[in-house]
Amino acid sequence: MSRKPLRPKQRRKTLATDAKFSSLLLGKFLNKLNFKGQKSTAERIIYTSFDIIKEKLKEDPLKVFIQAIDNVRPLVEVKARRVGGATYQVPIETPKDRSETIAMRWIIQYARERKGVPMHQKLADELISAYKKEGAAVKKKEDTHKMADANKAFAHYRW
Repeated sequence: MSRKPLRPKQRRKTLATDAKFSSLLLGKFLNKLNFKGQKSTAERIIYTSFDIIKEKLKEDPLKVFIQAIDNVRPLVEVKARRVGGATYQVPIETPKDRSETIAMRWIIQYARERKGVPMHQKLADELISAYKKEGAAVKKKEDTHKMADANKAFAHYRW
C-alpha cells in the first residue's frame, strides 16, 4: 500500500475550442499538432487538410475527422505490472479521453512519418485512410487489441 497521503481529486484544465468549427476535440488535436509553439501554423495545416478532405470526399470534414478519431481510438491497452519478480502485460480498458488522446497521437505520428509531401497533405491522407478504416493508425489499434487479447489470461492482475 502506498505511503503517500490521498489527495483530493484534481480538476481538469478547461481546453479551448478551435476557432473555425468550435469543436473541443479539434481544439485538443490542434494543441497536439503544435509545431514548436506556433499554433497559427498548426491551424493552417489542419484547415488546409480539411479543405483537401472536403475536396476529395465531398463530405463534411469535421464529421470525417471525428469518425477517423473514433476508428483509431483503442478500447483496451496493455500495461506492464510487476508481480513477484515477473512482469506481465495486463490488459485494461482505456478511458474515453485517454483513448482519444492516443488516437490523436497515432494519427499525427503516422502522418509525420509519410515522406515527400507537405504536412497538410500527409495529415489529410492519414485522416482519410483512418476514416476508411485502413492505414497505419488503424493497424496500430488492431495490433494493440490483438496484444490485449493475447494477454487476457493475466487480466486478474489488474488493480
